[in-house]
Amino acid sequence: MSDEYVDLPVSDEDEEELEDEMDDGDGESGGGSSKKKAKQHVEQLKRLQQKDPDFYKYLEEFDKDLLGFDDDDDEIENDRETGVEEKEQYVSKEELKHVKPITMEMVDSWCNGVENEKIGSIRSILQAFRRACHYGEDHGDNSTPKLSVMSGSVLDKVMHFVLKHMDKVLRQLLGAPSYGGKKEVISELMLSKSWKRHGNLMRIYLANALHMITEMTDEQMIAFTVHRVRASAVFLAAFPSLLRKYVKALLHTWARGRGAMPLVSFMFLRDLCIQVGSDCLDTCLKGIYKAYLVNCKLSKSISGSKQQHIQFLGNCVRELYSLDPQSAYQHAFVFIRQLGVILRGALTERGPKSVKDKRQKESSKSSKKQAEKSYQKIYDWQYIFCLELWTSVVCGCSSEEEFRPLAYPLTQIIHGVACLVPSARYFPVRFRCVRMLNCIAEATGTFIPVSSLLLDMLEMKELRGRPDGVGKAVNLFSVKQVDKKTVKTRAFQEACIYSVVDELAKHLTQWSYSIAFFEMSFIPLVRLRSFCKTIKADRFRKEMKDLIYQIEANVEFIKSKRVGIAFSPNDPAVESFLQTEKEERCSPLSKFVATLHQRAQDRMDALDETSVIVGAESSTFSRRLSEAQKQQDEQDDDEGTIAFSKNWLSENKKPKYVLAYLFFFPITWRGKHNHTVVRCAEPQRRIKSDPGRMMMSRLRRIGLRIWS
Repeated sequence: MSDEYVDLPVSDEDEEELEDEMDDGDGESGGGSSKKKAKQHVEQLKRLQQKDPDFYKYLEEFDKDLLGFDDDDDEIENDRETGVEEKEQYVSKEELKHVKPITMEMVDSWCNGVENEKIGSIRSILQAFRRACHYGEDHGDNSTPKLSVMSGSVLDKVMHFVLKHMDKVLRQLLGAPSYGGKKEVISELMLSKSWKRHGNLMRIYLANALHMITEMTDEQMIAFTVHRVRASAVFLAAFPSLLRKYVKALLHTWARGRGAMPLVSFMFLRDLCIQVGSDCLDTCLKGIYKAYLVNCKLSKSISGSKQQHIQFLGNCVRELYSLDPQSAYQHAFVFIRQLGVILRGALTERGPKSVKDKRQKESSKSSKKQAEKSYQKIYDWQYIFCLELWTSVVCGCSSEEEFRPLAYPLTQIIHGVACLVPSARYFPVRFRCVRMLNCIAEATGTFIPVSSLLLDMLEMKELRGRPDGVGKAVNLFSVKQVDKKTVKTRAFQEACIYSVVDELAKHLTQWSYSIAFFEMSFIPLVRLRSFCKTIKADRFRKEMKDLIYQIEANVEFIKSKRVGIAFSPNDPAVESFLQTEKEERCSPLSKFVATLHQRAQDRMDALDETSVIVGAESSTFSRRLSEAQKQQDEQDDDEGTIAFSKNWLSENKKPKYVLAYLFFFPITWRGKHNHTVVRCAEPQRRIKSDPGRMMMSRLRRIGLRIWS
């Protein structure tokens, strides 16, 4: 199957609308045309001076503004948002020599003045912050001189002081609440005299912090900056253009960042949705789903660290959609419907079912390729992860009345994906679909016929016949399909049958306290007994007999409880049947599933190639978000944790590849041919430094074969 990117959730119209909403420049798109017009106007004035010098002198006397028109006006207008004064644009080279550098004594005096709420000190420290954020930048035409004359220690002092104290200082100056706030509070504050006098200071602070977030390449400094500016998130309600730019930048750092950056970026986005409200909620809901899709573009297999990272991103999306279920329902409905449209297209392209048309279809290669492409859109990691995402969203919001109707269409889509290609090669996708259906059934309390999907797998010859060989261990939840050779191996049969037992037991356990369990389990018992009679492998027969024994024990458990009831099947009292036992989880199947879960966990741990994950720090936040945030707060209280360097901006605005250490762990030791086999812990990371290449060559020289 090919790995072409399929833009699943967003249609062309929605994507264009999203780009328009998240466009980060009201005047950037027209910057080129305005500069051309300015140059043309200057040329016209020069020709006028040559043709009619008298009229030109008249303009010099009575209309100097017309002659002073220049293309630098656009740059001045763009820089006003970040607090650049117009005087700085026209400093000559001679005056530049006399510019005094910013010293530590000046910064200390400004900091003391800020603590005493002196307006002049606040403006001075913000101007120094602006110069630090634009340190080393050159426009190329020498129109803006390099006024950021400061040492590394001064830059670090300015950055830390402003990011740590400016939110509190400006809140006191503007008369805003000491922490948090809502959009309504900011709307009232904008009408006050203090805002009209000093509101521009908050805009300068937020605009320059955004410039630093978008231009920096060090992820640790970006995470620190985002975490600090997050305290002033509510004030973005007063600056709509800055708000759009912040949303776009935060979505980028959330989706592409590593370490603590995805967590702090998401918390910033969440605060914006809560505090600002509908002004950015719709944009965030669309943008975070689109950014989630970018991370789901994968190959045939998926590593454990990447799967954990995608799970963390999915948890973030679910959290954001649960903030306002009424607004989120509209987006979820559209995106789930688009998944259904893609599935319908794949089902209709399979061709007619008559014998004559089938022969014509086999002779037509073009129609066959078209059908394969339709399957590729379904059996693609992006589509699968989208289904898992909406499953988690619907299950997480199952208590909300707005989201419960989405469970039915989502169940139909998942069931259709599981049955799309009834081949053993696509069993991994079917098992994922069964897991999703079990989650929906448990969250909504609705019966979903999952057992038929699992029992049909036992009827296929790939699981009943004799295997061709042992084969390698297969992790069915890290691949979306297997090749033809793997299907015929013993390892594949074991993985499939163990997974069938696990998922079927989980499905029946959900209804192990139902008064109708005897009727529900009748057909599964019949088919399982039939499989035990025909299977030749003793180990598989033993697995099925254990499951049959537990189901029969649960049937007897329910029968003994049904004897003493006096209400009819349609009585509302049926819902309260065995509620005490259900809370205690004392049914035979519940105990059996607990042992199966532990066995499955041990089996998955044995399949892991290594317990060391290099460069996957972001996956840890999917486990305990609150603990990670608490640790980040404790680290930020210490000013020495992050050191802002003068070299934080690279030349081409691209991250520098620095490989500090090479991690090689001996995963498999083989004695064949008298050499040792070593597997790299993270082969997907490309070595971009000379020491890395030297290490690789040395390992090969001493007789080690590198497995990548």
